Amino acid sequence: MEDSVAANRTPSERTPLIQRVGGGGGGSDKQDPDEEKPQMKESSGGEEQHEHYSNIERFDDANEEEDDDDDDDGDDDDEDDYYDGTEVFESLKEIDSERRLRRESLAADRLSMRLLAIDDNDVELEDQILKETLNLDLSPDEAFAEYDLSRRRSQIEIQKTTRKASGRFCTMTGLCILAFGVIIAALWIGAEFIGPPNQPVGPYELIERQEGDEFFEYYTFYQGPDSVGSNGYIDYVSEDRAKTIAIANITHETDELDVFYRGRRGLSNVVDALGKSSAKKEPFLYLKTAPTDAGPRESIRLEGKRRFNRGLFIIDVRHMPAGCGTWPAFWLTDEANWPVNGEIDIVEGVNFQAEAKTALHTTKGCEMSDVPLGTMTGSWDTAVGIPDKKTGIPDMTFREAKNCFVYDPHQWLNQGCVAIDTNGGSLGVDLNAKGGGIFALEWDPVNRHIRTWVFTPHNTVPENLVMAIRSASEPVVADRVMPNPEEWPLPYGYFPIGDQTNCEGTKFKNMRLVLNTALCGSVAGNRFFLDCKNESKSFKTCNEYIRGRPDALDEAYWKIRGVYVYQREWRKAWLSK
Repeated sequence: MEDSVAANRTPSERTPLIQRVGGGGGGSDKQDPDEEKPQMKESSGGEEQHEHYSNIERFDDANEEEDDDDDDDGDDDDEDDYYDGTEVFESLKEIDSERRLRRESLAADRLSMRLLAIDDNDVELEDQILKETLNLDLSPDEAFAEYDLSRRRSQIEIQKTTRKASGRFCTMTGLCILAFGVIIAALWIGAEFIGPPNQPVGPYELIERQEGDEFFEYYTFYQGPDSVGSNGYIDYVSEDRAKTIAIANITHETDELDVFYRGRRGLSNVVDALGKSSAKKEPFLYLKTAPTDAGPRESIRLEGKRRFNRGLFIIDVRHMPAGCGTWPAFWLTDEANWPVNGEIDIVEGVNFQAEAKTALHTTKGCEMSDVPLGTMTGSWDTAVGIPDKKTGIPDMTFREAKNCFVYDPHQWLNQGCVAIDTNGGSLGVDLNAKGGGIFALEWDPVNRHIRTWVFTPHNTVPENLVMAIRSASEPVVADRVMPNPEEWPLPYGYFPIGDQTNCEGTKFKNMRLVLNTALCGSVAGNRFFLDCKNESKSFKTCNEYIRGRPDALDEAYWKIRGVYVYQREWRKAWLSK
C-alpha cells in the first residue's frame, strides 16, 4: 500500500521530503522535474547504508500519506504540516553508531580470545593477527571503538605481562634455591678438596725421620771456626774428620723407650735361656769433642739441608753436653739473614744450667706482652743489672725478658724473649742423671703460636708422643701414629705470633735446623766466673780451663735416639677441624 501510494505521487509532491533528507533545494518547495535526485554518499557500511536509505524512503511515504489526509481536510498550508526529516536521519545515525560499536566490541572480544591463545613468544603471529583484524584508520565516529580496543589490548598486555612476571618469579625462585644448594655443595667440596691456598690445616705427617746411619743425610758438616758472634773456643770439622777421630759415630743399644712402646702395643720382650733380652737394638748417635795441640777443641756443627717456615720438631735426647765451659744447642736459624729471619732455640744449655729454656731472637717489633692466661706452665727469664749505656751504672729494675728484639736496651745483649721450665732438672747434669728426655717445639703460624715442651724422665712422655716416635720407623704409613700436641699437657713456653699479636709471624721464616757443641765463647765464657766459681779460682779464663782440663769434658757429648720433624698435612679444607 505504502509503495503504491509513493509510486502515484508526482515529483513535485515528493520534493520537499527528498530535499530535506538530501539537504538540497535551499528550502524551496518546488524542483525541476528534470533535475536529478540528490545522491547520498555511501559510507563504508555497504549494505547497511542501503538499508538506512530504504528506511528514509519509508518515512517519506508515510509523511506523504499524512499530507494527503491533510489536503482532504482542506488544509492548504504545507509549511504547518512539514515534518523535519533531519532529526530522523540523526537518530538513525546514532542507531548505526551503536550497532557499529557493538560489532566492534564483539570483534574486540574475539580478538582478545585469539591473542590469549597465542604463545607468549610468538610475536610475529600476534602482529599478523592485529594487522588483519584492526582498522587503524578510524573515522571520528569510531573513536570510542578505538578506545575500547586499546583498553582491551592493554588488558591483554597486562595479563600477558602478569603471566610472564609470574613465570619469571617462579624461575628466579627456583634459580635462587638451586644457587643456594650449589653454594652449600661448593663449600662442602671446597672443605674437602679445594680449601684456601697456603693453609696446612690437616693432621701432622712425618717428613723427616733422622735416625741411625740415615741421620747425617739430613745435614751437612760445617767446617771452620765458630762465628764471630758466638766466638766459641772450638774448630768444627768435616764429616770424614769427625768419623776418623771418632767424635761422630752410631751405636746400637737396647732402648728403654722402645720397651715401653712395645708394652703399650701389647708386645712382649722374650728373654732367652742366657737371660738376654730379645728386644730389638736401636741406633743411637754420639757427637763428641776432641782436644788438639793448638788449644781449641775439635767439635761438630750439623746444618740442616731443608728450610722450614713451620713444623713440629722433636728430639729424643739421652745425654747432652754439660759442665763448665759447655754451650750445646739444637736450634732453628737463618745465619745469612740473622736476625731478620729470626732464631728459635729449642734446646740450649750453658755451663751448669739445670732448667730447659726456649728463646726467640728477632728484629725490633716482637714482644710477648699479650700471652693468654693458662697457656703455659713456665715463667719468663729476667733482665736485671743491665748497665746504662750513658752512665754504665747497672739498672737493678726487675724486668721479664719478653722482648725478642736482640738489641733491646733493657735486656742483656741478644737475650731475646725467654721461657723457662720452672720444674727444673730438665737440662744438663740433672737431665743426664734421669736418662735424658724428649724436647718438642711446635711452630704453627696458622694457629698463631710457638709452643715448647720438655718431658723427663721418659716415663713422663705422653702416650701419643711415645707412639708417634716409636712408630715413625714403620714402613706402612697407616701403621704410624701421628703426634697431636692437643693430647699433651700444657707447654712450659707459649709465644703468640701472627695476626692480632704483638709479634708478626714473618719475623720467623726460611730457617734450618742446627745441632752443635760450642765451648766458652760469648755466652758460656762470659759467665765463667758466675757459673764456675771453683774452676775460676785456678783458671783466669774459660779458654784456659778448656786447654788445662781436657779430662773435665768427658761429659760434653750428645747421645741422641733421633730427630723427628712433622708438618701439618696440606689438606686444602676450611672445615677439616
